[in-house]
Amino acid sequence: MSELVLQVKDLKVSFSTVDGVVQAVNGISFDVREGQTLGIVGESGSGKSVTASAIMGLINRNSADMSGSILLGGLDVLTAQEREIRALRGREAAMVFQDPMSALNPYYTVGKQIAEAYEVHHPKSSKKERQLIALDMLAKVGLPKPSECIDEYPHQFSGGMRQRIVIAIALVNNPRLLIADEPTTALDVTVQAQILELMMNLQQEFGSAIILITHDLGVVAEVADEVMVMYAGQTMESSKVQTLFDTPSHPYTRGLLGSVRSLDNSERGALHTIAGNPPSMISLPGGCPFHPRCEFASSMDDLCSSVQPTLRVLPTTGSESACHLNDDQLLSLGRGVIHD
Repeated sequence: MSELVLQVKDLKVSFSTVDGVVQAVNGISFDVREGQTLGIVGESGSGKSVTASAIMGLINRNSADMSGSILLGGLDVLTAQEREIRALRGREAAMVFQDPMSALNPYYTVGKQIAEAYEVHHPKSSKKERQLIALDMLAKVGLPKPSECIDEYPHQFSGGMRQRIVIAIALVNNPRLLIADEPTTALDVTVQAQILELMMNLQQEFGSAIILITHDLGVVAEVADEVMVMYAGQTMESSKVQTLFDTPSHPYTRGLLGSVRSLDNSERGALHTIAGNPPSMISLPGGCPFHPRCEFASSMDDLCSSVQPTLRVLPTTGSESACHLNDDQLLSLGRGVIHD
């Protein structure tokens, strides 16, 4: 079995606001291993990006209440000193953000920004060495004429090219873990495919593990090995990607998959929709957070509205599901929903 790169245990993150406490992440646990791609999916506000920020140590401890543990590079990010976390960023873990323009400094050339990221972890490197490293990374991410691009500024590149530059900065120190937070959202379909292919190729070259945060199930089907489905700050389902698409084992996952147009569906067939809206993270419903929108909750008496389900392994598929439906019911609800 490949080496464990990241271990998250019972992570909870909450923020105090004038309206109340926002429970952004509520007790999630997962592991990521070397060479693995974990897809984290869910609607906006489900806690995906907060989870990524917590892993990178980017949440201000004075403005948030965090508990649990995040083991990365031999340290617990939640209790480590800031200088220790800075040493981890870029070397053990790096992040690609959704908007490449806001992630790049408009006042510095892209070459200088790549070289600066390298210098942080190689302070004794020479200017010439950093220049060569920057040129090499620009070539690796597929920018044409790196020797010319290196002295240009972010505004001189297209969105897809800027995202390649951000990936170059993230990978320049060969991190063991790359977190990509919606890396293709603002890009057209053709460029999206190019960026995903680039990430997979670089993963093979560098051997990095990847956490891909997205709401696009098509992206997950294309590149992920494992999938974690989040809702209201909690894990609803966790499974291998093929298993999730063949036999989803949670009503929320079933709803997400049913709302995506498939080649198996008739062009005129109606898409499945999930009734209602995501809950307020300040005032979560009792029991299962999904029960007000779940089509199966009414058949379970008051169990769904009063008792929060815990993740349990389904012996038939090996998936984990946080639902009160029994194993046979969970297996039957997923059959025929969608197929890869």
